[in-house]
Amino acid sequence: MFRRHGMEGIYGIAGGNLVSEESERNLNLARDMATKRKMNEALRYLKEALKDPHNLDASIELATFARTPMEGVTTLEVAAERGRKILLEEWLGPTAFDDDGEFVGNYWGLLETRPYMRVLNSLSTVYFETKQYAKRTKVNIEMLRLCPLDNIGIRKVLGSGLIRDGRYADALSFAQTWLTESAMDGTPPPRGGTMFQAPSKQPLSAQDEARMSERGSSGEITHTAALAAFKLWGDCPIARQYLRIASKVNPFILVRVLGKVRRPSEPNRIPRTVNGPEDAHDYLWLIQDHWMIPAVWNWVNNNPDAKKVLLKTCSRTGCAQREGAVAQFKRCAACKLEMYCSADCQKVHWREHKPVCKEHQARKATNKAFARGGQ
Repeated sequence: MFRRHGMEGIYGIAGGNLVSEESERNLNLARDMATKRKMNEALRYLKEALKDPHNLDASIELATFARTPMEGVTTLEVAAERGRKILLEEWLGPTAFDDDGEFVGNYWGLLETRPYMRVLNSLSTVYFETKQYAKRTKVNIEMLRLCPLDNIGIRKVLGSGLIRDGRYADALSFAQTWLTESAMDGTPPPRGGTMFQAPSKQPLSAQDEARMSERGSSGEITHTAALAAFKLWGDCPIARQYLRIASKVNPFILVRVLGKVRRPSEPNRIPRTVNGPEDAHDYLWLIQDHWMIPAVWNWVNNNPDAKKVLLKTCSRTGCAQREGAVAQFKRCAACKLEMYCSADCQKVHWREHKPVCKEHQARKATNKAFARGGQ
């Protein structure tokens, strides 16, 4: 979705064909000024960019200048309505949003739709921040209807939204749809899994459990399945299976839950590794309070299979010391990837760990710099 470095930059969608070059230039200048903390200059350039009503990305930036969260919501709602009108009247035509039209379900391949989808994505975030959860869920469902291929990653957040709305059956139906073999092989379900049906309570086969555990499942979706199944049916076989899968797919989530680490106060702002600590951070920003409910927390804490995965062994070669409680050992403060039973073990292991740690930090710094430049 990077506009300067991606497909839009190559083909000119964000700078000349659908948005005027002058407007795009002013938006880029506004972003550069904001990066340098020259906010008055940034706002001046932004107002110039907004003179072209087609520049929806300028409205997204304007929302960050809002004096109150609700003012930002209003800015984005107006932009979403304007973007919808542009797609209907200028860019795609009257069938732009019709289920049986040529565009719905194919938004991934339409560069013209991407500014509108970015507005919806920003609107989703501010709805969450202003606790308008049902509106957020509605926007996310619409985004998956339009773009089942989900190039923005909405499938990672919709499940937690459905749980927050109390729609446990829909949350489990959604997760089960995305955990099918065909979906995991790259074929998205119809409407991105939002054609909700009654979820299955049938325990998974050993083959399916192994597939979901080992073939790159989404940690967010497997945790959604576990939590929704427990909310629906309590400590049943399929809830335990999903919890076991989730603990293997992204152990960083339940380590933070059982370690009673404070819920993140904002989303992660830097690139991440799939099912890594950054993904865990974002997931828990959305839904950690529901995992901390005593009945849920006790269920996880008393599950021997999950805890077997979550309890770690000291990273120092030759040390077999194992945690007695989740999150007992301290992680390397720099990379967060290795853990140690004592400061002595960490010191001894540093010579071996140092090259990997430095490489990991450098890669993250490079990705972060690229992200800043590509917004």
